[in-house]
Amino acid sequence: MPNYDKRIDAYIARSADFAKPILTHLRAVVHEACPDVEETIKWGMPSFTHHGILCGMAAFKAHCAFGFWRAKLIVGVDAAKTKEAMGNFGCITKVGDLPAKRVLKGYVKEAARLNEEGITGPAKPKAKRKAAPVPADLAAGLKKNAKARAAWDEFSPSARREYVEWITEAKREETRRERLKTTLLWVSQGKQRNWKYM
Repeated sequence: MPNYDKRIDAYIARSADFAKPILTHLRAVVHEACPDVEETIKWGMPSFTHHGILCGMAAFKAHCAFGFWRAKLIVGVDAAKTKEAMGNFGCITKVGDLPAKRVLKGYVKEAARLNEEGITGPAKPKAKRKAAPVPADLAAGLKKNAKARAAWDEFSPSARREYVEWITEAKREETRRERLKTTLLWVSQGKQRNWKYM
């Protein structure tokens, strides 16, 4: 027995006349493809969940939108369609703007399978930040202080960057000299920039 949410009934009822058959069709396709799907409202729009969010739909003044949560793994991403409107299928003004019913059902089944298996997609590669260049005065100070230099070499790039940014962001030369002196002291003790909070 389909699990219908009265809030979605109300959403469809108050949508523009052109949108009602589109939303009704999408809702029926999702339920046919995934009988255990649950309906809810997320971000003010009808959404469908099964072991997590599957997909969602929305009606606007002149078009509807429909999209999958893990679209890249299910339908791919069409840049032209995503620029045109929210979702994966561009501006939908009639049922005929959507893929065939069997194709949509296949997408919904794939979305359900991905959620059931806990597949979230490939991990995003971490953006590698370039090592912050060591300013000349810090480099000279490290050269003169073997203990500080040894500890500096053991620090992670982010720990080094915190010190470099702290020194180079000083607005006055006097402040910069004080920060450089403090940096060399703390680094020689093996302390990272925010050691007080660790």
